[in-house]
Amino acid sequence: MSTPRQPSRGSGERRPTRPARPGEQRPRAPRPRPGEQRRPAARRPAPRRPAARPQSRPIRLADPRRRLRLVTIALTLVFTVFAGRLVQLQLLDSDALAAAAGANKYVKMELPAERGSITAADGTVLATTVDAYDIVGDPTLLTPAALRVADGPEQAAALLAPILGQPKEKLAAALHLNPKNPKSQYAPLAFRQTPDVKNRITELRSTLAKQTDTAACRGQRQLLGKPAEQGGRQYLDAACVNPMTSIASTESSRRVYPADGLAANLVGFVNSEGVGTGGLELQYQPELAGQPGRTTYASAGGRMVATAGGSRQDPVPGADLRLTLHPDIQWAAQRAITDQVANAGAEKGYVVVQDVKSGQVLAMATSPGFNPNDLSAAKSDQLGNAALQDAYEPGSTAKLMTMAAVLDTGKATWDTRVTVPNTLQRSDRVFHDDVDHETWYLTLAGVLAKSSNIGTIEAAETLGADQAESNRVLAGYLDRFGIGRPTGLGFPGETRGILAKPEDWKGSQQFTIPFGQGLSVNALQATSVFSTIANGGVRVQPSLLMGTTGPDGRYTPAPAAPTSRVVGEQTAKTLTEMLESVVTDEQGTGTKAAIPGYRVAGKTGTANRVDPKTGKYSGYTASFIGFAPADQPRVTVSCVIQDPVNGHFGGQLCGPVFKQVMEFTLKSLQVPPSGSDAPNLPVDWKP
Repeated sequence: MSTPRQPSRGSGERRPTRPARPGEQRPRAPRPRPGEQRRPAARRPAPRRPAARPQSRPIRLADPRRRLRLVTIALTLVFTVFAGRLVQLQLLDSDALAAAAGANKYVKMELPAERGSITAADGTVLATTVDAYDIVGDPTLLTPAALRVADGPEQAAALLAPILGQPKEKLAAALHLNPKNPKSQYAPLAFRQTPDVKNRITELRSTLAKQTDTAACRGQRQLLGKPAEQGGRQYLDAACVNPMTSIASTESSRRVYPADGLAANLVGFVNSEGVGTGGLELQYQPELAGQPGRTTYASAGGRMVATAGGSRQDPVPGADLRLTLHPDIQWAAQRAITDQVANAGAEKGYVVVQDVKSGQVLAMATSPGFNPNDLSAAKSDQLGNAALQDAYEPGSTAKLMTMAAVLDTGKATWDTRVTVPNTLQRSDRVFHDDVDHETWYLTLAGVLAKSSNIGTIEAAETLGADQAESNRVLAGYLDRFGIGRPTGLGFPGETRGILAKPEDWKGSQQFTIPFGQGLSVNALQATSVFSTIANGGVRVQPSLLMGTTGPDGRYTPAPAAPTSRVVGEQTAKTLTEMLESVVTDEQGTGTKAAIPGYRVAGKTGTANRVDPKTGKYSGYTASFIGFAPADQPRVTVSCVIQDPVNGHFGGQLCGPVFKQVMEFTLKSLQVPPSGSDAPNLPVDWKP
C-alpha cells in the first residue's frame, strides 16, 4: 500500500495549519463579501541563498612570550633607575639634602624694635620715631624680555626722580641688573621715606596701569612673539608700558625731630640705618634701640606658608628718655647766643644754664647749630656739641678758683690789701693787666672785681711757703672743682680739659694758671665751678637725664647726682659777695650783666685763644659766668664766644647774653626778686 505524496513547500497548496495552543486565538481570515470570490493566497518568494565566499588563509598570532620579554626588560630598566635614585637620596645625599631643605623651607627674619623717644623735662618731644617706607625695585621686571621695552630702568628712573628727589641717572643705575647677581630681585632706591612719597608712587602706578589697559595695548601684547608675517612685534610702544610695576615699598621707620634744631647739638642724630651716631642718640643707643625680635616661618616659592608652623619672638621697644632740659629756656639760650655770635662776627659760641641745687642742666645751646631733620644742609664741624667738646682756656673766670683757695686756706680775707703794680716780673716773663695803669691799691675783692692778673698772681703766691707748694695747693683745689676730670655726663666726644700735674708747671705757666691761662676746660666744667660756689661750696655732679620710661610704661628716675664739698660754706658766701662787686661796682668789669630787682654774682673772662688747627694763640675767647639771685642762688648761666671780630672783652660781648638768658630763666622758673641789697664790698684802699 503506497503512502500518499505530500505536497511540496513551493507548490500553491496550503501548508497544514498548526493546532492552536491552549488559550491562543488565531486571527480569522476575512470573510468574502457576497458575490466576491476568494483570492488564492500570495506565495512567498523563496529565500535566496547567499553566494559562496572565497576561502581566506588562516590568521596566525605572534608569539606572546617575545612580547612579554620586551615588557619585562623595559620595566626592569625603569625600576633600576628609580631604585638608584632612591639610594642616592636616602643614603648618599640624605644629610646635605635635609640641611638644604631645612634652610629653604624655613626663613628667619629679624623684627626691628621701636626706638625710644627723647623728651624735655615737660614732655616736649625732641626725638621720636614715625612710620616710614623703604622704596625698592625689582630689576628682573625691567629687562627687555620682561617689560618688552629696551630702556625699562631709564623709564622707571625718570618717573621716580622727581618723587624721591634723586638724580635719574643714579636711580637707573640701581635698577639695572647686577652683573654679579643677575637674579637679584632687590634694589634699594630710598630709605625711610614719608607716607606721602609712598602714596605718590602707589597713585602713579595705578594711573599708569589704567592708561596701559586699552584695546590698542592689549592688541600689541597679543602680537608679542609672533612671526613678522603675522604682524608680530618684539617691543611695546612706550604708551603701553608701566615700568612702575617693578617698584614697591616696604614698611620701615624714620627718626624725626619735631622741634627741628632745638637742642640738636645735645640730642644728636641717627644714621641712615636708624642707629645713633651723635649726641645722646649715640650715648644711649643701647637703651633707645631696645631688643629686636625674631620670627621663623615656612616658605614655598617665596611666599609664607601659614599652615606650616613657625616661631615668633616679639621685639622689646626701646626706653624713652626724659631730659632735664626746659624747652623754653633752651630756646631763649639758642636765640641769644645765635644773635650775639652773628653780631660779633665770631666763629661760634655756647650758653649753659644749670640748676645750682640739683646740678641739672636746664639748657645747653651752641651756635651755629643744625637741623637733624636735614643733615645734608649742615657742615661736619656743626654736628658736634662745642659746649662739651671744645677745650678752651677760661681766662679770668678761673680766678674764682684761685680766690677760693686763698680764702679757704685762710691766707687772706676779702678785704686783704693788695698792691698791684703796672707790671710784674716772674720767671722769664713780664706780666701786665688788660690795661696800663699806675699802681693800684686794691682789696682782694677789688682784685677780683677789676680782674687783675698781677693781683691774682700775688694772691696765689701766698698759698705755700714756696712756689712749688703754692702750685700743689692750687692744683688740689682745681681738681676738686672738677678741672681736668670728666663732668660725669658721659657725653660722646666730651673733653676733660687739660690740667698738668703741679710738678710739671714750669716757667711762666705756674704764674698763668692762677688767672686762667695754661689750662683748659669745657663750658660745663666752667659753669659747674660757679654753681659750686652758689651751692654753698658743695659741688653737685652735672646731670642731663631726669629719668627713663621702660617698655612696660614704668618711669624710673635717674639716680641722685653725687656731691662733694670743695670749699667751706663761709668761703662760698664771701666769694659770692666778692662776685657781686664785679657786677655792681662801677669799677667792675661785669656791669652789663646787672638785672634790675635781682642780685647777680658773676665774673668776666677775656683770654687768648688757642687755634685748634695750628696750636698757636690766635684771637680771643670772651666769656661771662654768673648766678642769681645772689642772696638765694637758684641758677647759673655761662656764655662763651670764640674768636669774635667786633670786640673781644667778656663783659662787653657775653654780659648782655647772660642778662637776656638769666632774666628769661628767672621768670620761667618764677624765682622771686632779691629781698636785700648787695653788700657792695670796697674794691680799693688808700695808702
